[in-house]
Amino acid sequence: MELDPHEQRVLGCLIEKRRTTPDGYPLSLNALRLACNQATNRDPVMDLTDDQVRDAATGLHGHGLVRIAAAGQGSRTTKYRHVAEEGLPASDEELALLSVLLVRGPQTRGELRTRSERIHTFGSLDEVQDTLDGLGMRGLVELMDREPGAREARYRHQLGHHDPEVEAAAQEAAAAHRQQLLAEGRLPSSDEDDAGAAADSGLGTPGFDEASALPTTAASAPQPGPPAPPTPAPVAAQPGVDVAALIARIEALEQRVDELEELVAG
Repeated sequence: MELDPHEQRVLGCLIEKRRTTPDGYPLSLNALRLACNQATNRDPVMDLTDDQVRDAATGLHGHGLVRIAAAGQGSRTTKYRHVAEEGLPASDEELALLSVLLVRGPQTRGELRTRSERIHTFGSLDEVQDTLDGLGMRGLVELMDREPGAREARYRHQLGHHDPEVEAAAQEAAAAHRQQLLAEGRLPSSDEDDAGAAADSGLGTPGFDEASALPTTAASAPQPGPPAPPTPAPVAAQPGVDVAALIARIEALEQRVDELEELVAG
């Protein structure tokens, strides 16, 4: 099976919207176009026309992945729904990961777990890995080579052609987004985590003897006044802050705004 980029986007959106906006599903052509062209949670951002979306859905119908209910069959407009669970076939958890890979490009296991949460909740990274392994055994996903400087290799779907330039641009965009979060204090780096732990324990604070865990004073130093209150660690570096959950919530809110716009337009 070799889906073109438009077919990949349409299929990914239909899988996603079936779970995230069940009241508006199956999707009208207008709602499907808006889902494909969302400015958030899409990589790359597209600007498909009605004709392009319709042609892609027709192509997916030919692959046995989409059903089309024409106007007049209990509806005033043509509606589209996926049947990928039959056409591939695939389980709910497998479809959740495929949907993210189809609309957002290559992802790490952690990104897949976070970004698929509204479609299917994975209890752990091990569950994500097991699902990826199952997809990989059937040739539906593959593990890419780890990028230089990256902490973890990424996975990508095997349902169609991949544009190297698009994937490179997506990687650069992800790196830029991470740098922005770091600059805003919303995402701790490993160094910041270490600094936060040191601040909480008192280590590294001027006047603190790490060996004896007692404040040090010089013999000739004047009697110190009341100790200054400790400087609080940055919020992003405090233990217990689930950064991945915060990012997921931000993305979920952005996506919900897009979905509300779709419902209004549809």
